[in-house]
Amino acid sequence: MTDYSPEFMELLKSVTAKRPKTVIDHILKNGLITTQELKDKYGYNHPPRAVRDVREYGIPIEMFRVEGSDGRKIAAYKFGDFNAENIKRFSGRTVLSKKLKDELISRHGSKCFIYNEIMQDRDLQIDHRVPYEVGGDPDGELNPDDFMLLSASANRAKSWSCENCDNWKNEKDKQVCYSCYWAYPENYTHIALKQIRRVDILWQGDEISVYEILKKESKRMDKEIQQIIKEIIEKNLKK
Repeated sequence: MTDYSPEFMELLKSVTAKRPKTVIDHILKNGLITTQELKDKYGYNHPPRAVRDVREYGIPIEMFRVEGSDGRKIAAYKFGDFNAENIKRFSGRTVLSKKLKDELISRHGSKCFIYNEIMQDRDLQIDHRVPYEVGGDPDGELNPDDFMLLSASANRAKSWSCENCDNWKNEKDKQVCYSCYWAYPENYTHIALKQIRRVDILWQGDEISVYEILKKESKRMDKEIQQIIKEIIEKNLKK
């Protein structure tokens, strides 16, 4: 194991979030972590995201290439220059507190902002409405209006869509995000710059019986459930 400075070890130990901590612990033990290990051992289907989580805490990470189990070159990551003067202790994202989460639940209920799914508090994740990589954290006290609660699946869907958006890759204009579905599903004009509109519908509890009826109709009519719902809506709107 490399002899890291006390300052750097203190910074590493300050990270408690599961995904970046997994990356950190593995590198501490093995000296590096590969994209293959992130996928196969830890189940992270988007390894660069897990690595970026570490960087957002101000921890330097370097990428290099190693040979994978199939003989092909794959990406690997190790800690970068960790001299004390180069550690930006406060450059990473602000840790999102339980107080902030409780405030969001108090205002909006214990539900996912995207899917409107009622969930246990512990299963909801706090996310920046405007992605951290675009807007960063605001100065001063965090405003609950700048954050949203998401289920794990909604968070993954948002991450994938945002990371493939041209605004994320190039301009990083917060104003573009303000009118995006992934930031404000209640009031948007585009989805990752695409002219798309969507409604995510969830059936829970007693409502599931309605879904089962739709499912039977879908098979009988040989149509997707989504198409049947659209036809029902269009028919009723014309009335």
